[in-house]
Amino acid sequence: MSFSDLRGFLDAVRKRGELIEIDAEVDPKLEIAEIHRRTIAAEGPALLFRRVKGSSFPVVTNLFGTKGRVDLAFGDLPKNLIRDVAKLPEQLVPPTLGKLWSKRNLFFQLSKVGMKEIPQAPIHSSVDRPARLTKLPIITSWKEDGGPFFTLPLVYTEHPETHIPNLGMYRLQRFDDESTGLHMQIGKGGGFHLAKAKELKQKLPVNVFLGGPPAAILAAIAPLPENVPEMLLLSLAQGGKARLTRSPHSSLPILADAEFAILGECDPEERKPEGPFGDHYGYYSLIHDFPVFRVKAVLHRPDAIYPATVVGKPRQEDFYIGNYLQELLSPLFPLAMPSVRDLWSYGETGYHSLAAAVVQERYKREAMMSAFRILGEGQLSLTKFLLLLDKPVPLQSFRRVLEHVLERADLRTDLYVFSNLSMDTLDYAGPRLNEGSKGVLLGIGEPRQELKREFYGALPQGVSKAIVFCGGCLVLQGPSFRSEPELWKRILEHSDFHGFQMLVLSDDAEKACQSEAMFLWSVFTRFDPASDIHARSAREHQFHALLEPPVLIDSRMKPNYPDELFCDEETALTVSKRWGEYFPTRDPLEK
Repeated sequence: MSFSDLRGFLDAVRKRGELIEIDAEVDPKLEIAEIHRRTIAAEGPALLFRRVKGSSFPVVTNLFGTKGRVDLAFGDLPKNLIRDVAKLPEQLVPPTLGKLWSKRNLFFQLSKVGMKEIPQAPIHSSVDRPARLTKLPIITSWKEDGGPFFTLPLVYTEHPETHIPNLGMYRLQRFDDESTGLHMQIGKGGGFHLAKAKELKQKLPVNVFLGGPPAAILAAIAPLPENVPEMLLLSLAQGGKARLTRSPHSSLPILADAEFAILGECDPEERKPEGPFGDHYGYYSLIHDFPVFRVKAVLHRPDAIYPATVVGKPRQEDFYIGNYLQELLSPLFPLAMPSVRDLWSYGETGYHSLAAAVVQERYKREAMMSAFRILGEGQLSLTKFLLLLDKPVPLQSFRRVLEHVLERADLRTDLYVFSNLSMDTLDYAGPRLNEGSKGVLLGIGEPRQELKREFYGALPQGVSKAIVFCGGCLVLQGPSFRSEPELWKRILEHSDFHGFQMLVLSDDAEKACQSEAMFLWSVFTRFDPASDIHARSAREHQFHALLEPPVLIDSRMKPNYPDELFCDEETALTVSKRWGEYFPTRDPLEK
């Protein structure tokens, strides 16, 4: 099943009994977001808010808040097509008529991939010019957010010279009726287009779509290589050509089946403070200067539905979509990177903080060739820490992966740290915005050591708890970084810890060890490899740091880190009091 627009998908979700329509009036400032958060935490249904304060448009959230709804939205067709495409090189070499004929069904499906323009579409029904963005029910998710943010925007741009399109998802903070911030990061497709426009001293046309086929959201998030148009993935995932239309208010095409189309441009020289914003890392991203989107017109369907999501501590909707994307694109990894057999980025860390890969090791240190290839590939280049294995291990099981690596790693030679690099804009563990370091740890070959799985012994002064997370890894709880930044020195001198390969210093050891998800989030989003990895002893050999185990990761919150996301008490109390008004007949928290 494929869906050409948002409402078609909504109908399918409704038929499955996974949509609740809320008739009570709700506030887009904080209230909708907290209702959504409680519902997704319970793996509850999608929510359609019929009466939104200050707007005539309904709001839908939690469309993709379970694996089941993600599978419903995108189905098996894209996975099957990409899997079959990935096999073509080995199946068609050398090509023969018989081999080509055997693939006729695949070629027929691929012939449907592309775009077509239509003269009329529902999006043309209403045009607001001048724009009035305050009419839209844009949500504010967190108390300290700088204002209302578009959280599911499909941002369409074209390269100023080649006209190759890019469809990205970059948050937009509404400033007023006719302008927003545009969080277009330097390492993303839209950012490259803006940089070229700046070089040419011209403005960049920008169109923003809300709604449309669910496949558009999948395509906008996908980490495709530069110059591979996301519109092709949209078409492939949808199972037919993407429908575009035109408007006299923009030089760019418009997604014909969108609910809203916001048309305008961006001056590369204009910047304005944007933020704070509670982002998908689980913290606030702070105020920084970002481009400004100047809106010329807003088009919308007459009965338009405003789609939104809420990001925060994993797991949110982006987690389920991100995992589907990894499964979708995984057959292509060996084509783009022949020595990479499997690859997984961990959504619990915001995806960019940690990845693991199974690679070939046919000669000594071939694995590092694969590491450089991964770290140089599109959005994978934002990966902060990379674990490498050469045996097939289910990468989604992080404990198994970590134990496999720690059994095999010689931390004196197999841990590499690269400093002074560009990093994900949302990762604040580094010294400055967009800057930080990367780490690579090899777990190659046969086991070198048996992992210690229990801790017996005294704790040094300042350490209050010690909990084994998995074989070889011990999590310690100590005072805050602010009160004792060099506690790691005393810990690494303590001989009772020396049987462990890895130590993690945490603000809350029990919380960090309560699940794989919490360990991943509370450790890998809170350290910079070059600053926060320490060892019992270290010496330099040919510009490589030889670290004597145990190696310690200091994942305590640092004074320069932004705040962790929590719902404010006033909003939490309001939602608790009104819960029965929202859901008079069916409580989404009850299974």
